[in-house]
Amino acid sequence: MLSDILLIIPAYNEEANIERVVETLIKDYPEYDYVVVNDGSKDNTARICKKRGFHLVDYPVNLGLAGAFQGGMKYAHEKGYKYAMQYDGDGQHDPRFIGEMLRTAGTEDCNIVIGSRFVNEQKPWTARMLGSRLIGACIAVTTGRRLKDPTSGMRLFNQHMISILANQVNYGPEPDTIAFLIRCGAKVKECQVSMNERTAGESYLKFGTSVKYMIRMCMSILFVQWFRKKV
Repeated sequence: MLSDILLIIPAYNEEANIERVVETLIKDYPEYDYVVVNDGSKDNTARICKKRGFHLVDYPVNLGLAGAFQGGMKYAHEKGYKYAMQYDGDGQHDPRFIGEMLRTAGTEDCNIVIGSRFVNEQKPWTARMLGSRLIGACIAVTTGRRLKDPTSGMRLFNQHMISILANQVNYGPEPDTIAFLIRCGAKVKECQVSMNERTAGESYLKFGTSVKYMIRMCMSILFVQWFRKKV
C-alpha cells in the first residue's frame, strides 16, 4: 500500500552516508515511502543499497542531479504518489520536518513547500548565504515573490508538480526552476526546518563551484527563464 509521499533520494558517491540515511527512514519513519536514485556512482553506493534491499533506481552512468531528480519524479508519477520530496542522501535533511511540510501542503493548498532554514531565524552574512541572498533577489525581481531560503534542497511537490517535473525536459531541482514555476502560477510556501551538518563524504559545492553555481542560477533566473515555454 502506497504512502501519500515518496522521498526521492538522489545519490552520487554517498557510500559513507546512504545506509545511515535510509535505515533511519525505515526504522523511525516507516509511514513514508522512499527510493534511492543512484546516479552512476563510482563508489559502493549501489552495492550497499542492493545488499541492504533498499528501494533503488540504478543508473549505470552519471546523469547529474537534474537527471537523477527527474528519474525519481518519473517513478513517483508512474506510481501515483500525491506528493514527492527531494531528500538529500548525505544526511543533511532532517526527517522530523517532513510531517509539518506535508501539513503545510495540505492546509495551504500549495504546489511546492520549501524546507526553509530562515522562516523564523536570521540568515547569516556568510559568503555562501550571500549567494543565497543574490539568488533570492533575482527571484524577487522576476516573480515578485521573496523566498527566504531559495537554495534549500529540501522541497516537497504536489501531484500536479510531479506530473510537470516528470515529463518536461530541463526542469532540474534548482532555484531557477522554482522561479519559473512561480511565474507559471505555482503556489509556493516555506516551512521552518533545520539542517544537519554533513558528517561524512564531500560536498560537490566547494568555493569555486559555489560561485559558478550562483552566477549560473542568477543568469538563468534573470534571462534564460523568459525564453521557456510556460506550463
